[in-house]
Amino acid sequence: MGSERREASGYGRGVHPRLLEGHKVLSEDLERDKMKEYIDLLMETPLFGNIKKEELDSMLTCLKPYVKSFKKGNYITHSGDDIKSVGVVLQGTVQMVKEDIWGNKTILAIMTEKSVFGETFVCSRSYNSTVSFQAAADCTVMFLSFERILHSCHRACSFHNTLIDNVVILIAQKNIQLMEKLEVTSKKSLREKILTYLSREAQRNGSMYFEVPLGRIELSDYLCADRSALTRELSRMKAEGLIDYDRNTFRLYEKID
Repeated sequence: MGSERREASGYGRGVHPRLLEGHKVLSEDLERDKMKEYIDLLMETPLFGNIKKEELDSMLTCLKPYVKSFKKGNYITHSGDDIKSVGVVLQGTVQMVKEDIWGNKTILAIMTEKSVFGETFVCSRSYNSTVSFQAAADCTVMFLSFERILHSCHRACSFHNTLIDNVVILIAQKNIQLMEKLEVTSKKSLREKILTYLSREAQRNGSMYFEVPLGRIELSDYLCADRSALTRELSRMKAEGLIDYDRNTFRLYEKID
């Protein structure tokens, strides 16, 4: 059992068989020609902000990233796993989830394309994850060793300090995300939770008409609510003229205080 856990720990080391199900290892060392497919996308990723395009090639040579793809529903890492790499979502969606001993799941944060996950745990130096990361859709993830980000190599690459600055900013942004989650779940009634969440999404989209990234099952997990109760409350709110919706598209009609 102990050796099994050690094999599963860390992104760059041996992977437990349960993590291999449903995903395909594209490359361990990512050949140079394969990496070119991701250059433009990486330039738009906050982790690589303020790094020039011409620096990316040498940066990736130094950091030696690898890429894996995961099928929807598969776990990327489990709670209790050691995390020693930062994940960058190249395609798809990843959810940070917390499960209790009975298997009840709560969605804590959602990472879409160009987002980063795992940075909080590698920066804490405890490495041991208290949450799981799960593919909410088919996704492709690039993993970067945090040790290689944090410590300069013999080339003394100038981008290391920039990467560290970017990681600090990303951790701050993730904390804001978790505070937003706390704001929603701290509301007393399910209606208040729904309205707080929808109000935030409307503000984020700059419109009273918007699409949310969560389906009903995911939304109930995020709100810590029963799915049937959520469906009933949404129907009541629609009948009362507070909102309108079609699948994941919502419209708010009333001003939310």
